[in-house]
Amino acid sequence: MFWLKKILSQLVMPIPLSIMLLVIAAVLWRTKRTRLLQFGRIALVAAIALLVLTSQAKVSYYLADSLESQYQVNHQPITGACVVMVLGSGNREQQGHTAVQQLSSTALARLTEGVRQFSLGQHCTLVVSGWSGGNQPTAHATIMAQAAQELGIPKKSITVFNQPKDTIEEANALKQFLGTQPFRLVTSATHMPRSMRIFNALGMQPQAAPTDFIANSSDWWRLNADNLLDSQRAIHEYVGILWLWVKDLLVNNH
Repeated sequence: MFWLKKILSQLVMPIPLSIMLLVIAAVLWRTKRTRLLQFGRIALVAAIALLVLTSQAKVSYYLADSLESQYQVNHQPITGACVVMVLGSGNREQQGHTAVQQLSSTALARLTEGVRQFSLGQHCTLVVSGWSGGNQPTAHATIMAQAAQELGIPKKSITVFNQPKDTIEEANALKQFLGTQPFRLVTSATHMPRSMRIFNALGMQPQAAPTDFIANSSDWWRLNADNLLDSQRAIHEYVGILWLWVKDLLVNNH
């Protein structure tokens, strides 16, 4: 189910979808059948339109901002039991590099916010998570823990979940560890709405601490790869939310 979800979600991302449409257009371009030729032309126009729109500054801004505006930066002190959960992202192991330098920009943004949230409480526990991705010798959570230590967090204050592959598995792991006690949830601002839904569905009490904001209002005529990436990240979250809705619908109707 995990890999099926990953494959299906990739197929509707702007770049893979545009490539598929272009391939379809190329295959049908020389056909002698009028209907198929028309379909090929439609596929070509759709591919170009999709790339142009998702690379456009205003489109990428609205796609991301509609997600990021749901939760604000959390500056509130943590009272009582202090647990800060930082959701996993990605890293690339490099010989001779520090753990911080091995983290992706998203992972680094999440971890630094996790460290800031850690400082807002007393005697906190920092929870990091993430598997190896199947192609690296070291689990992402282990690299995150090492990076947290480099940023000043004591090793004894760090808990590592090195098995979860996605947010649902991270939520289940934390519930086994924490139960239903309140905790700070740190993840990218675009990912926060889906994450909160997942943790709340388990009866947990997450307090949102979003970071890694990407919505950036700019001139409407700007078309670039950064906008395309931002649009793709936002669309990925909409697809994930839709997936959760479909799962809930199937479960409730079973």
